[in-house]
Amino acid sequence: QVQPVESGGDSVQAGGSLRLSCAASGYSYCSQYWMGWFRQAPGKEREAVAAVYRGSSTTDYSDSVKGRFSIIQDNAVNMVYLQMNSLKPEDTGMYYCAAASCGKLVSGPMSLSVRSYDYWGQGTQVTVSS
Repeated sequence: QVQPVESGGDSVQAGGSLRLSCAASGYSYCSQYWMGWFRQAPGKEREAVAAVYRGSSTTDYSDSVKGRFSIIQDNAVNMVYLQMNSLKPEDTGMYYCAAASCGKLVSGPMSLSVRSYDYWGQGTQVTVSS
């Protein structure tokens, strides 16, 4: 059973930085699969932040975070990180790590779609104050 587990959420001032971590257990048999970061603010729908195809250099970002956030994979420890710089109050929300099934075909903009992911973590809260 695949289970993403997030950590690293915190309260920061606008302009600050934060790094979120995600460990996805259950992929010992699989080397290529999509993992993504999503966020959800109160009263709003869950939206994509960034995605990475594990085992490759393929990454995708939402327009709202391009140039500020980076999704980083560390294969040695099987972790995926979300490095967030130049944080803004509108980045506030619950951040979720998600994983797609092994070998699932996800093409084009679908890497940033909630529907492409099958396993979800419990979330970690990020609060950015002005």
